[in-house]
Amino acid sequence: MDFTQKKSGREGEGQDLTLSLCLARGGLYPDPDPVPGKRECRVGQYVVDVTSFEQLALPVLRNVGSSGPGRRVCVIDEIGKMELFSQPFIQAVRQTLSSPGTVILGTIPIPKGKPLALVEEIRSRPDVKVFSVTKENRNLLLPDIVTWVQSSEK
Repeated sequence: MDFTQKKSGREGEGQDLTLSLCLARGGLYPDPDPVPGKRECRVGQYVVDVTSFEQLALPVLRNVGSSGPGRRVCVIDEIGKMELFSQPFIQAVRQTLSSPGTVILGTIPIPKGKPLALVEEIRSRPDVKVFSVTKENRNLLLPDIVTWVQSSEK
């Protein structure tokens, strides 16, 4: 299994570029007017719409193991603070990690501050390879990642 770790922060803005792309697709949005009596899941200036996120992410993760015989590569772009508001997502990631014949190519945050339990669990797994992605090496890592994925499929 393969998890890549990406450098957090877009140049000069302190916000992750991939996260910005996800924000445009739904599930996360800038702080709206709060709904009275409703518990909000927040990370910084963003509110996480857990229901929308789960409707988008969970069917995909649940179908990984049922896609028939043979090897599969599952891409999970970001397992971080926002995603961890969803217990069903955490369970689905753990199940996908344990699915025979599945290689996961995913992103996890660089450790800083309070550890995220699922992220640290993933990072410490013996079947996980972490590639640290920086501005300097991001265009050179593809052959190493492809080699790792191919060797994981045997």
